[in-house]
Amino acid sequence: MPAASVLILRAAGINCDEETAHAFRLAGASRVDPVHINAFIQGRRSLSEYDILVLSGGFSYGDDISGGKVLANELQCRLMDDVEAFMEDGKLILGICNGFQVLVKMGLLPGTKPGGRLQEATVFYNDSGKFECRWVYLRRDPESPCVFTRNMPETIYIPVANGEGKVMLASRGVRERVVSGGQVALRYANPPWVEGDEAGYPWSPNGSVDAIAGMCDATGRIFGLMPHPERYTHPTHHPRWTREGRREPDGLHIFRNAVDYARGIQ
Repeated sequence: MPAASVLILRAAGINCDEETAHAFRLAGASRVDPVHINAFIQGRRSLSEYDILVLSGGFSYGDDISGGKVLANELQCRLMDDVEAFMEDGKLILGICNGFQVLVKMGLLPGTKPGGRLQEATVFYNDSGKFECRWVYLRRDPESPCVFTRNMPETIYIPVANGEGKVMLASRGVRERVVSGGQVALRYANPPWVEGDEAGYPWSPNGSVDAIAGMCDATGRIFGLMPHPERYTHPTHHPRWTREGRREPDGLHIFRNAVDYARGIQ
């Protein structure tokens, strides 16, 4: 079986790297390496060794300035040529929570203008003015090109935990391109017992435009989401597992899709 190698990029303040590495191992990745960014800046390691680049959750560099901005600047200034080569090779990039903030502030998401790296969106403070930590329902767009959400159930249930999770787009034009291109891969959704298609607070916990929970670029190979799929990879993670029984963990779908793509099982 073809190999699938995963890099979990580490930096000061990242704190979800081991959970994310565990999720990829469960999904069948043959190699999963949490490696500090300095190893790449100093030339001791190369991004080309890997098939999947992951920016996991946490508070990189204390979220000074704003969530993910310092790490985004570091990647842009020190490793952008390597990142561009990685993308040109058709490989995958995943950003979870803080990692999503990084991808947005690097200009990689939503990336509606090919060849450009202008920042077209941001992830701002939650409308509630507080840290939101809860389980949320997410509805996928079946027409999205996103590699990571293929063949998933229509709705999944995973945790979210952030203080800056409100996705905002730079203009009406960016919004139109994101929506028409199917780049909103995941939206916050109401639970089954709440009527209506448009999720409001607390089911859309941040106030994101169009209830955006996760976005991909036009190719579908770069994907970021604010919720934490790595926190639901075992049946007993589910808060109601004793009542609803053991079930396939919703978070695993995202990691399995990435591993299968890297192996050529598409």
